[in-house]
Amino acid sequence: MTAPFDVLRVGYAELFVTDLAASKAFYEGVLGLYVTYEDDSSIHLRGFEEYLYHSLVLKKGPEAALGALAYRVRSNEEVKLATEYFKNLGCRIEVRKSGATRGIGDAVRVEDPLGFPIEFFYEADHVERFTQRYDLHGAGAITRLDHFNIMTPDVPLAQKYYEGLGFRVSEDIRDKEGTVFASWLFRKPTVHDIALTGGDGPRMHHIAFNTHEQHHILYICDRLGAFRQSDRIERGPGRHGVSNAFYLYLRDPDGHRIEIYTQDYYTGDPDNPLISWDVHDNQRRDWWGNPVVPSWYNEGSKVLDLDGKPKSLVARTETAESTVTIGADGFSYTREGDPMPEYKLGHQV
Repeated sequence: MTAPFDVLRVGYAELFVTDLAASKAFYEGVLGLYVTYEDDSSIHLRGFEEYLYHSLVLKKGPEAALGALAYRVRSNEEVKLATEYFKNLGCRIEVRKSGATRGIGDAVRVEDPLGFPIEFFYEADHVERFTQRYDLHGAGAITRLDHFNIMTPDVPLAQKYYEGLGFRVSEDIRDKEGTVFASWLFRKPTVHDIALTGGDGPRMHHIAFNTHEQHHILYICDRLGAFRQSDRIERGPGRHGVSNAFYLYLRDPDGHRIEIYTQDYYTGDPDNPLISWDVHDNQRRDWWGNPVVPSWYNEGSKVLDLDGKPKSLVARTETAESTVTIGADGFSYTREGDPMPEYKLGHQV
């Protein structure tokens, strides 16, 4: 299928927060993101490898919510194609002239068929890339924005919509009856740019930032402990089954979920195989088999429409992933029918 326009990758997230000072202390002071610009109403931040103006915009608002998820496209012509595509779908659109978001050129922001505020842009102001400024690398040595994860009541419908935009599926979670509980799709050659989690929606599950090494994630945990903020750790650190990435989930001062993520794999070849996980496999969400806290399945951030009003939730009618598990998240087997590997002197045989 030919994509209607060419999405390159995730671009930035816009989050509304209630206390900018508390948010700055978390994102800059704890995680080590760089502030590109700030004023009384917003803070623009980025990772050390990023040369676009920002990958995260924090805006002061009356309540915590998602303002927009933004994708970068290949050119300004692609922005125009996106505008026409969503106009023809009957979606509400907002054409945004250069500077509507500081540092971002002409863009279009839409309420997509899933109910999310999504922006598509190409032009952005360039800033210094700090790749070799090791003197400036923060606590987690966060490199860049990696992906978004959204909660939606109909995962197959959402997957079909994203596949229609040219995204490809890398992994999913399903049961023997064919119910799909979650799906991972990509444009850049990693496991995902967007993940679809089954649940009442539209809600934002999390945004994720990449770092190069596991020890950066462990250092963030130590740093949170030193600040007496270990309660910000919701889940992890651990190793995912899906994506194989090492992870840590945190909650920011407003409850937005942030993942720190490293060491997934390359997906850029045209025949990259789909990996499907059994929903009863207790290694799918955590390779070590650790249980998943209920809040991780059940909680997410509100989503705003283009008028800045909270979107109403649509309930998931299919079985939720959290309800097919024992306790928080643990069946006693990994993948039913799989033989257990044998080991001798530390080597698989």
